[in-house]
Amino acid sequence: MARQKTSYVCGTCGARTAQWQGQCPACEAWNTLELAVSSIAPAGASRNARTVTAGPSTSRTVTDIAQESDVRAATGIGELDRVLGGGLVAGSVVLLGGDPGIGKSTLLLQAADALSRERPVLYVSGEESVRQVASRAQRLGLDSTTLRLAAETRVETVLEEAVASRAQVLVIDSIQTMQTELSESSAGSAVQVRESAAQLVRFAKAAGTAVLLIGHVTKEGLIAGPRILEHMVDTVLYFESDPASRFRLVRAVKNRFGAANELGVFAMVEQGLREVRNPSAIFLSRHPQPVSGSVVTVVREGSRPLLVEVQALVDEAQGMNPRRVAVGFESSRLALLLAVLHLKFRDTSQIWELLVMAGFFLSPVIYPLDVIPAQYHTLLFLNPVTGLIQYSRLLLLQGQLPSLIGALYVTLVTGAILALGIWLFRRHAHMAAEQL
Repeated sequence: MARQKTSYVCGTCGARTAQWQGQCPACEAWNTLELAVSSIAPAGASRNARTVTAGPSTSRTVTDIAQESDVRAATGIGELDRVLGGGLVAGSVVLLGGDPGIGKSTLLLQAADALSRERPVLYVSGEESVRQVASRAQRLGLDSTTLRLAAETRVETVLEEAVASRAQVLVIDSIQTMQTELSESSAGSAVQVRESAAQLVRFAKAAGTAVLLIGHVTKEGLIAGPRILEHMVDTVLYFESDPASRFRLVRAVKNRFGAANELGVFAMVEQGLREVRNPSAIFLSRHPQPVSGSVVTVVREGSRPLLVEVQALVDEAQGMNPRRVAVGFESSRLALLLAVLHLKFRDTSQIWELLVMAGFFLSPVIYPLDVIPAQYHTLLFLNPVTGLIQYSRLLLLQGQLPSLIGALYVTLVTGAILALGIWLFRRHAHMAAEQL
C-alpha cells in the first residue's frame, strides 16, 4: 500500500523543503511555500499503467535521426505560424500565456478549428462546458464538424481520450485547472501544475502529439505556477495588449524550433482575432505634412522590420522637479536616450558659444583694422562680418564711399544672409510656437 509524504513546494521556483518557512531558501521569495502531499509506492511495486514514458530507451545515431524530416503543420493563421517558426511541430509543447480576456482561448480555438480539417484535434477545456465552447465557436463563425471537444480536468482521463481519438493536436485550456492522481494537492497549486505539465510533456514526446497549453498569468505578468513550467515546454508565447487598444501582440520568448522574440500582430474583431498583415500601418498616424515632435523610425522585431512613429510632447514644468512620462516605452530607456541627447546638445551649444565668441574677436568690432598686420587682412576678410563692419566705418565715420568691389561684396553677403534667413524661417515656421 502506498504511503503519503508531505512537503512544502515554492510556488515561484518549485523548490521543495521538508518544513514550512516564511522565505523560500532557493529563490528567497516570501510566503510562497505551499503544502504538497504525494504518494510513494512501496518497493517492488509496478508503475501506474497509464504513466507515459518518453519513448523507447534504445539509442540511435545522429545520422539516422537527422534523415527524418520535421514536418510542420500550418495552423491556418499566418501570424501564429510566424511566431511558432513556420508552423506546429509534431511532439512539441507550446505554452501560451496572457491576461484574462485578452484572447488566448479564442486564438487557439480558431487554430484548432483550422488544424482539425486535416488531422484529428482534441480541445479540452477545464474552465467551460462543451456547450459553452461550442457556442463560442459558433459566434466566431467556426463550423468545423471534425473538431472534438471535451470538458475534463483529470490529466489521466484527458490522455486516455487523446489516445482513443488518435489526436495529433491536443489543446489544454488551461494548465492551471488540470490535476493528476500523482499528487493530492489542490488544482492550481505549484505541485499540480508541475506534475500535470510533466505528464502532458511525456505524452507529447512519446506519441508525437503537439500539445498547446493555455496558462494564466500573475499580476507581475508571469505565468502562474512554478517557473520550471517554462523550462519544461518547447515554446513559450506571451499575449500583450494595451487595455484601450483592439490590437494584440503575440511574442515568442522561448522557441526550440524557431527564432525567439518573433512577433505576431492581431486585431480583435467580432469574428475573433484577425491577422494584421501590415503592422507598420497601426504604428503610424499618417500626418498630411511634417509636424514637430514626431519622427518615424525602423525597429526590428524578430525577423520583421517595423515602421514605428515616436511622438514627444514637451511642456514647461510647473514644479521644481520636471517629470518624464513614457507610454509604450520603458522609462529606463527613455532616461538613457535623454541623457545622451542632453550631453550631445549641451556640448553643441557650448561649442557654438565658443565659435561665436571667436568670430567676435576675429572681427574688427572693438578694434580698428589697422592694428592688424596687412598680411593678415586677407584672412580677416574671409569673415563676412569684417567687410560689413569695415565699409560701414568708412561710410559713417570717414564719409567715404566704398569701392565698387567692396559695395558689390557687401551687397552679395547681405543678400545671401537675408536669403538664408528667409529659407530657414519658412522651413521652421510651423514649429515656431513650440520653439518659442
